[in-house]
Amino acid sequence: MLIRPLLLDEAHRLLPLLHQVHALHVTHQPERYPPLPAEEETLAWLTGWLQGKAMHTLVAETKGALCGYAIYEIEHRPAIPVRHAETRGMLHHISVDADHRRQGIGRALIDTMKAQLAKDGIRIIATTYASFNDASARLMAQAGLLPKTVYAEWRE
Repeated sequence: MLIRPLLLDEAHRLLPLLHQVHALHVTHQPERYPPLPAEEETLAWLTGWLQGKAMHTLVAETKGALCGYAIYEIEHRPAIPVRHAETRGMLHHISVDADHRRQGIGRALIDTMKAQLAKDGIRIIATTYASFNDASARLMAQAGLLPKTVYAEWRE
């Protein structure tokens, strides 16, 4: 398995994995997550998002096939009276192809992210994951990302 940065002109390769992870969210929380729009619109949104100057995308490949990705952003958070200043890597998306799960790909993506951030002196990683996603909860715990804040929501 090879883990490397995604080239921007390869963003279309993320779409099948984005569909997999997003479908899970739509199934479990349809009140929050709409189905993805047409491919062209989804790709335009994704490409625009990935072009952000603090955005980074890692991909995992096996025999040239994309089997996972992690999208993260470097966030600089200033100090406020109730929180210290910090610079952190915010893991926004992680997806591993259904046929490649439970092979250590997600963990390898997070470990590579940690190593890249550490080169820049960044020693904090944060993420959010849906309460129904036990696989993500396990992956994050195995990678040392432990719950620090519980987010609750009410919708009518």
